[in-house]
Amino acid sequence: MSELVADCPRCGASRITFDVLAGIVLGTAYNWQQHYEAFGVCRHCSRSTVFKVSDRDVGVSDLINRKGIGGFDGSLSNVVNVDGFVSQKDADPVDPPDHLPDEIAAAFNEGAKCLTVGCYNAAAAMFRLCIDHATRGLLPTEDRDGLNSKTRRSLGLRMQWLFKQGLLPAALEELSTCVREDGNDGAHVGSLTAEESEDLLDFSTALLERLFTEPERLKAATLRRDKRRGKPA
Repeated sequence: MSELVADCPRCGASRITFDVLAGIVLGTAYNWQQHYEAFGVCRHCSRSTVFKVSDRDVGVSDLINRKGIGGFDGSLSNVVNVDGFVSQKDADPVDPPDHLPDEIAAAFNEGAKCLTVGCYNAAAAMFRLCIDHATRGLLPTEDRDGLNSKTRRSLGLRMQWLFKQGLLPAALEELSTCVREDGNDGAHVGSLTAEESEDLLDFSTALLERLFTEPERLKAATLRRDKRRGKPA
């Protein structure tokens, strides 16, 4: 049986020995370094953890592969790096819509990860940030038709103004009202549920697809059509 020395994420023991009972190879990096998941049991609390480990040096994989990571003779700590452990954060989050600006994509990804691990208020804040970034650029530079500094600052008032001016898709207006209310609850009370956070996810996805994904897909389709007909780009 192989052993691994690591901090236990279950009981908090530092530098405790784990009995590694099994493991799998996930893949290879740099044409030599294999990455594994190793199933171990803590000798302090007797609870299990799946660790992410990787070869420390060239040639280690040959030693491990002879008997498998669970049958390695001796301490794995001498030959592998402990890169972390499998937890709820490793669940696949929702992918962002295509063709988003970097700052919006970053906020969406953070919100999706927060939603995956059950941090619903944090997820709501990040999805509201996506909407905030996406809608600021739709405002004209000059104040007109009731637009003022307060409307520019407030996401709720800004969206109402954009819908009234026809600058946001009318089909999303009813959903946006509920989303704004949910977002405010999360921001000020900290009381959002999973369902309310998922409402914000759905609205953010629909809005971002309309503003960014669909125009880029249409542009790409137009370029393909022109190319087939020999038109210059």
